[in-house]
Amino acid sequence: MLDHAQVNAFIEDGFVRIEGAFPREIADECREIIWRDLGADPADPATWPRPVAARPDYTQTPFVAAANTPRLHAAFDTLVGKGRWTPRTSLGGFVIRFPGNEPAVVDGWHVDVSFPGPDSDPNDYMTWRANVHSRDRALLMFFLLSDVGEDDAPTRLRVGSHLDVARVLEPEGEEGLDARELARRVDAATGHHRLAHVTGSAGAVYLCHPFLVHAGQPHLGKNPRFLGQPKLVPAGPLRLDRADGALSPVETAIRRGLGR
Repeated sequence: MLDHAQVNAFIEDGFVRIEGAFPREIADECREIIWRDLGADPADPATWPRPVAARPDYTQTPFVAAANTPRLHAAFDTLVGKGRWTPRTSLGGFVIRFPGNEPAVVDGWHVDVSFPGPDSDPNDYMTWRANVHSRDRALLMFFLLSDVGEDDAPTRLRVGSHLDVARVLEPEGEEGLDARELARRVDAATGHHRLAHVTGSAGAVYLCHPFLVHAGQPHLGKNPRFLGQPKLVPAGPLRLDRADGALSPVETAIRRGLGR
């Protein structure tokens, strides 16, 4: 269960870290599956892809177990609301960074988009969109499947940037903005924020506001970094006005960004 201070930090900063959200042993099992899928040997750097490898959704038992621990479910209830989110049946896509200090396309500042527009290419994620109601995304999540230190290409976060993103998206209505245009605007609007890094031990999870601006970075360390980046899907549309006043912290943060 998240305490009052953690909920307030989520609203103001845009994220909260949960240590030991799932067992390290499950992280180990997940990495073994991904290594086999990559056709690479964890003991032989000559077989590693560089600088980054992206893997599709995984539905095997360890991945489902990682996403559905009691600690995480309790946190989802707190941040999104009981009955307002859909349980994960997988752990989404993965981004694996390898040592070498080489940049990659994911290193630019951006917000993850969540739904296709009428003219979007279903196979081109950059044509997908986000809107002020965060359609189809209740949370952005980072699952650490390996230990991640400051040199291990930790994802960079612009602390509090989600509040600015709400203001960028509001004038665009339900249609919102596609990934490229949104990235261009939020980079310009949020460069003043201080940085945090997605570091921690295998089994930690960062639960982030869906509007949090983030970016990758090159890997300066020695061990590959395994990161799951699924979204939590809402059970119904997020609402910025509720008759009973029972706004979730995700919705409260959007309203705060809009000055309501």
